[in-house]
Amino acid sequence: MDLKQHIRHVPDYPKPGILFYDISTLLAHGQAWTETVRQLTRAAIDLKPDVLVGIESRGFLVAAPLATQLGCGFVMVRKKGKLPGATIQHDYALEYGTDTVE
Repeated sequence: MDLKQHIRHVPDYPKPGILFYDISTLLAHGQAWTETVRQLTRAAIDLKPDVLVGIESRGFLVAAPLATQLGCGFVMVRKKGKLPGATIQHDYALEYGTDTVE
């Protein structure tokens, strides 16, 4: 199965000059999504991870089912202030400034 056929290309989104790869069309096709997770599992299984980290929100969609298949944990990384309890913060650069994830 050619998984690329199930990913919609949206030119000039979110701004001119950007080609956005929309995975919602892949997620909507059950067989294609199952095959995607299968291929990712095969690629990662020898790494034997203890935990996978998914960065919101698209990262949740990929890392959670992959962690299930690999039999490891899953941790969500979100924007600052979105998770309860103690967190570890990481600052990163943006085009014009910085932001933080936890």
